[in-house]
Amino acid sequence: MPRSRDRHGRGIRGPLALPHAWSRRPVPLSRPSRTEFFNECVTSAMAEIADVNPEALDGVIVGVEDVPHFNVNWSGDRVPMSAALEPSRGRKAQIVIYERPLEHRANTREELRRLVHRTIVEQLSALTGLDIDQLTDFDIDDYWDD
Repeated sequence: MPRSRDRHGRGIRGPLALPHAWSRRPVPLSRPSRTEFFNECVTSAMAEIADVNPEALDGVIVGVEDVPHFNVNWSGDRVPMSAALEPSRGRKAQIVIYERPLEHRANTREELRRLVHRTIVEQLSALTGLDIDQLTDFDIDDYWDD
């Protein structure tokens, strides 16, 4: 039988959910992992954009990478948060969101959610030529407190 997390006889630590239906013992609440939360942020941002302007994401692929990878020597004082690649023959337009640089710039999960949304909107605007107002319901500068 696996060892329980009740290490020193002090009971289960952390917030609890309702008791499990079969065992009647309380179950610790689990938060989504860092990567699961980030992917959820990207998915919800794309859904919000699609609600405002369904055609905005047509022909655009949005992907997530952990960190940027460069084939050439990169110089600069900041690591990019995202990249946009214009369509070419045989390839659709692409937006690449870099998970770690965005996470390092956000202090809370809610701030990360806003930053991911803003980054995707800005890259999509630059890629498609659509105005930011055509991609969001709100003024993007009011949405983010710099």
